[in-house]
Amino acid sequence: MKGASAASSIRASRRRKRSCSWRRGASSLQSLARRQSTKNRKLKKMNKELIQKFAALGSLSLLLLVFSLTSNAFFSVSNGMSVALQVTSIAYLGIAATCVIITGGIDLSSGSVLALAGVAAALLVKSGVPVPAAMLGGVVVGAMCGAVNGFCITQLKLPPFIATLGMMLIARGLALQVTGARAISGLGESFGELGNGVLWRIERDTGGTFPEVVFPGIPYPVVLMVVIAVAVSIMLSRTTFGRHIYAVGSNAEAARLSGVKVGRVTLLVYTLSGALSGLTGCVLMSRLVTAQPNEGVMYELDAIASAVIGGASLIGGIGTISGTVIGSFVIGILRNGLNMNGVSSFIQQIIIGLVILLTVWIDQKRNRA
Repeated sequence: MKGASAASSIRASRRRKRSCSWRRGASSLQSLARRQSTKNRKLKKMNKELIQKFAALGSLSLLLLVFSLTSNAFFSVSNGMSVALQVTSIAYLGIAATCVIITGGIDLSSGSVLALAGVAAALLVKSGVPVPAAMLGGVVVGAMCGAVNGFCITQLKLPPFIATLGMMLIARGLALQVTGARAISGLGESFGELGNGVLWRIERDTGGTFPEVVFPGIPYPVVLMVVIAVAVSIMLSRTTFGRHIYAVGSNAEAARLSGVKVGRVTLLVYTLSGALSGLTGCVLMSRLVTAQPNEGVMYELDAIASAVIGGASLIGGIGTISGTVIGSFVIGILRNGLNMNGVSSFIQQIIIGLVILLTVWIDQKRNRA
């Protein structure tokens, strides 16, 4: 009896070991399958981003080719710097829009916020505040508007479209109210330094009244664009906060269950968007050396278009700063080339509108693929 009992115990022990082994094997296979599925999703996402980025580069190359054939002055150094300067405003707002779009949101208030921020900076200068402090004040005003957007979305649970649409009207109304719908002028030469200054301008003395300009220099706004693009790109790709931004856009609920503070990330992203809009307003008003309360109308659409052309997806979770900068140049070169070929501003609006519709349609098709 004892021998039979021992044999039975041995057989039962062997069955338990085999069962445990099978369970471990099944668990390992499930874990491997999950890892492979995650890897496949990441590869698919990277492929989409690369395809869209190369498509944007192709569009940019095509525009350069077409406009170089239709205008002899298109590839001149002075026109190149002019295009780069025009692109900066689109790029600043496009970078802000990209961060918001990656979270799955949208910001329609950036054009109005830039006007309010520029007006605020001008009013501070008129009241005797030094120009650098006044510019910083304008950026803070923009950040505050962005924070209000974030609060309405995260705490009041308003859809981003509605929250930012409301801010678009509020900010524009405030800019018009405090200025009486009139431009603020007489801001002094120092106010125009940020928007009109250049680095590495090269001149040659020819003995005449004016020196010959060998190289017009790189405008400060272009240098600032490069710095901001690099900084935000590093933030998105190399920091925990950047990874959280992508996580929120990919799946907010999964991100929350993983420990990501979704509300905090969303609030900070909209605050960043407002700050960049405020900076854009300060740079634009500095270029004009005048604060215009009507400045920036419809700029938010150019910003969104530049982000989508560069590969950002309106459903969230996908987007790069390098792609957005390319998209900004696509829009800027399109406008510049049309201007050089004598196309009226009304026709330009129609063309840009068609480009926006086309890019959103392509984005929808890409997401269904």
